[in-house]
Amino acid sequence: MSEKTMTIREMCDAFDVTPRTLRFYEAKELLFPVRNGQKRLFTRRDRARLKLILRGKRFGFSLEEIRQLLDLYHMGDQQQTQFTRTYEIAKDRLADMVRQRDELNEAITDLENQLKWGEKMIASMNQTKKAAE
Repeated sequence: MSEKTMTIREMCDAFDVTPRTLRFYEAKELLFPVRNGQKRLFTRRDRARLKLILRGKRFGFSLEEIRQLLDLYHMGDQQQTQFTRTYEIAKDRLADMVRQRDELNEAITDLENQLKWGEKMIASMNQTKKAAE
């Protein structure tokens, strides 16, 4: 893709985000659109950064973690520091997600068992009620 810029509307359409989201990321100094009067023009770099921001958010990274990772891009070590740090954070995040999934699976199993118990109780009460009639 060339260095063609995109307007805020084009960015919203391309990445399925709102203008407010883009302005928020700009205010947090995660995106740096070029200003042309009142217009914001987003570069290829902004598009790449937004893609990484959205991926990081999807994986549960904090905005501060995302900022720190993006800032490591220009370390001059062919992104080794950035990749290494991203890998470390991602491993920790994955461990958190697996733990949360396990807790959720346990809660689901618990609730399923409670519902089965509830079904038996309701059936028993209905049996008692029918017998009394």
